[in-house]
Amino acid sequence: MHSALSGASAITADAQRHAVIGLAATFSLDQTVGEVRSATLYSTAHGVYEASLNGRPVTESVLNPGWTAYEWRVQVQCFEVTALLTDDNRIHVRLAGGWFRGDLGFEHANANYGNDIAFLAALVITYVDGTEQVIATSPEWTATTTDTAYASLYHGQTIDARRRSELGSRLPVRCVEIDRGTLVPQAAPLVVRHEIIRPQSIWLSPSGRTLVDFGVNLVGWVRCTVTGPPGSEVVVRHAEVLEHGELGTRPLRSARATDVFVLSGAQDHFEPTLTFHGFRYAEVTGWPGTLTDDDLEAVVVHSDLRRTGWFACSDPMVNQLVANSVRSQEGNFLDVPTDCPQRDERLGWTGDIAAYAATACFQFDSADFLHKWLLDLAAEVAHGEHGWVPHVVPDVLKYAHFPAEFAAMVAQWAGATCIWGDAAVWVPQALWWAYGDRDRLATYYPAMVAHLAGVEARLSSNGLWDSGFQFADWLDPDAPPEAPWDAKADKGVVATASLYRSARFAAAAARWLGHPDVTRWEALAERTRSAFVEHYVSAGGRIVSDCATVYALAIHFGLLDGELRAKAGRRLAEIVRERNYTVSTGFAGTPFVTWALSETGQITDAYRLLLERQCPSWLYPVSMGATTIWERWDSMLPGGEINPGEMTSFNHYALGAVADWLYQVVAGLRPAEPGYARVRLQPTPGPGLEWVRAALDSPRGRIECGWRREQDVIRFDVSLPEGLPADVHLPDGRIVTIPGGRRTFWSISRADPAADHTGMGIGSG
Repeated sequence: MHSALSGASAITADAQRHAVIGLAATFSLDQTVGEVRSATLYSTAHGVYEASLNGRPVTESVLNPGWTAYEWRVQVQCFEVTALLTDDNRIHVRLAGGWFRGDLGFEHANANYGNDIAFLAALVITYVDGTEQVIATSPEWTATTTDTAYASLYHGQTIDARRRSELGSRLPVRCVEIDRGTLVPQAAPLVVRHEIIRPQSIWLSPSGRTLVDFGVNLVGWVRCTVTGPPGSEVVVRHAEVLEHGELGTRPLRSARATDVFVLSGAQDHFEPTLTFHGFRYAEVTGWPGTLTDDDLEAVVVHSDLRRTGWFACSDPMVNQLVANSVRSQEGNFLDVPTDCPQRDERLGWTGDIAAYAATACFQFDSADFLHKWLLDLAAEVAHGEHGWVPHVVPDVLKYAHFPAEFAAMVAQWAGATCIWGDAAVWVPQALWWAYGDRDRLATYYPAMVAHLAGVEARLSSNGLWDSGFQFADWLDPDAPPEAPWDAKADKGVVATASLYRSARFAAAAARWLGHPDVTRWEALAERTRSAFVEHYVSAGGRIVSDCATVYALAIHFGLLDGELRAKAGRRLAEIVRERNYTVSTGFAGTPFVTWALSETGQITDAYRLLLERQCPSWLYPVSMGATTIWERWDSMLPGGEINPGEMTSFNHYALGAVADWLYQVVAGLRPAEPGYARVRLQPTPGPGLEWVRAALDSPRGRIECGWRREQDVIRFDVSLPEGLPADVHLPDGRIVTIPGGRRTFWSISRADPAADHTGMGIGSG
């Protein structure tokens, strides 16, 4: 940031509520352009903005400044604009509501952070002689209407090209307050255009509407160049799927997801950059003439993340499952880790990222992206009325205007929750193992403490977390579509197991950070474990509610030892077999069920669960043509009808967390120490796959490994940076330590080796 912002005024203008405002200033340089050493624009907004200097955009990024907990954190962008200057200059800004005044939320929440959107900026020009010239936002700037009469993240954008030839109606500029204490430097990657996708096919639906298929479920918008009669409208509606041959818009709920382009009569270019949609299909009406593949294209938009992890195997459907996980992460990592990108929601649900964070950190460099989100989480916890982790971050729902009946139900959700609240611990845990950044771990630690302290106060006298509202094993496939919370897994079992995991990692984090409260969290963990075993586990190893999720959590989080653990593993395998290898877990159990099977030697059952094609399963959506992870196992029913539930997203990464098991267990590439300072390579061959390979651009360099069946032996190839130590755990039980480099190992294949697969330490802290 720059001190010049302290002298700038946040400005806005009164226009129609969803209209985009144009703000502008002209200025001449104090010296010649040749005497300019540098020019930097420091800018931010309550809302989203696009800035240009002399008709050229100051950045290729979009939807700036993104979405934060605006009450306490407003990111300031810094753009180098020296090359855009001339002797006489004009800066122009387009300002829209974005997330700040976006009527966000479901069930008519219409949640907003305030009534006034505003732009704040200072252009700092430094000359060769050391003097500075500052052009700051002030009441002297001008404001006008623009060509965009309507812009909404949920509903779309209306652009009238006829207005481009006009100056726009003048609007009075007024100043509004943006608390300078909330201004923080940009922490996360900017949102950018990532990919351009051409139509795969165009046809007429049974009702005679023109439909366009872009081939994959994506997040972004459609742009086009078109010539037609002045005042005529091209309307583009978006949806993820088709139903009965028509655009399947019911899952969007109240989100209209519709862009309207009003033609000028000349050749017009339209790109609705102040909204975004989740879609594979578009319905286009009003197109002059015949629409062709060359007339429009889809623009894929998400945060600027660097791909770091790759996986491939002998089964094309598993490869597609991994590709779907990657694309769902891209689409839902649009400045905030959201649940979905298409309907009237698109919120930073904490439970989704708690389940998925480890997968996310393998697939992409997610360090800065999740760091920014955790800073928002910390701010929400620190300033929240009760100090518990909100269910969504940023917590715009505290401003919701739900109807009375729904508001009463939401009020019951108040308080600390397992998994959703555990995001304050589990996301830092994933970041710690992936990147090993001690300073950032220290930043996240206070929110961990707040979460655990809040849970501690809620425990029953017997030490169990068995009271209060819980989402728990949300979207259990056996729950009714209208009651996704109605899971088989006992909520107290899920919550108490989750508390144990969180307390153990908090103790480990405290130890790494040198905090004195190591013993506090170790004691909480041990009390929780003892209470869990005493009250929830029978002498025969049966766990209360006797379903896959409870065994998966108890095993993988390390609550059981010795024969109890072995019995739980055998019972979990029985349950999986009884279900004919279809999935029976929801949000709580799904990320960990294959881990738990492999950790207790049930490798064949883990593989069969992964490779099952019948619904519900990971590969059922793939068999139905999915190109992203679905919210429900059966978001699309076998007959081609959309699931009747109110929550039916086709781009929802949480259930794709199984990819973490593919990377770390099947391929066997995992950290032995935080940040991959030491590597553990432990391939786990199983029935149904002939070969596997994986690669990771880790903080220590490129790591590659892969195994292949060659008659009765397994060939395992590894490649590491020189000097990076690795412990190679072979399927025949041998452990070989190598100092980096390339090596090939041969191992006799063993079925279901009862080996230790805990690796990165979810169960061990």
